[in-house]
Amino acid sequence: MSETTTLAPQTGTGFLLRAGELLTVVDPQGGQVSDLFCFAADDHDERLSSGRTIDYANTIFLTTGHTLYSNRSRPMLTVVEDTCGRNDFLLTPCSQDTFDLLYPEFDGAYHPSCLENLSTGLAPFGVRPDEIGTTLNIFMNVWPEPGGELHIDPPTSVAGDRFVVRAEMDLHVGLTACSAEKSNGGVCKPIDFSVTRERATGVGAAPASAQAGA
Repeated sequence: MSETTTLAPQTGTGFLLRAGELLTVVDPQGGQVSDLFCFAADDHDERLSSGRTIDYANTIFLTTGHTLYSNRSRPMLTVVEDTCGRNDFLLTPCSQDTFDLLYPEFDGAYHPSCLENLSTGLAPFGVRPDEIGTTLNIFMNVWPEPGGELHIDPPTSVAGDRFVVRAEMDLHVGLTACSAEKSNGGVCKPIDFSVTRERATGVGAAPASAQAGA
């Protein structure tokens, strides 16, 4: 297995994930969301699409076996393991505007956000903040009322839960330890991740770098 990288609370990163590699995202303490967004490495006009993915899966609850599609309807990631089983692909990454509008107790003060952290992590690849769309919010517990109202409850993930995806094309990936307190049971915690190469017989042990530009 490759070396595990820990994202400190309310931080993020960006890296190259090559076709066939596995990205494993782990919630080390439990109850923590991780936002993921990605672009085709050779053309950033092709990017992860919540709308296409939900349309083709015919469900908002994406888990093991589901494919995550681009805006061009091409597979980008396949979920190969999900020990939690509850993830969100409806809500956008938190931003400074999110905290200004939804967290009046902060009185407009600066707050770390997933959009900022994704933007910073993906900037070395030439990604602009406005290019980042709706994220796959791993371990986020969002559910709808019959009338359509959405609820955000604390994540159901426990310590050690993992979410594993296989890249179906070369990707530039942004990943965070979510910064929004209300999405994480009131306390923001770290997220671990690693990148490995999948062998024909299953998950292999060939190391793969998780550093930007590798």
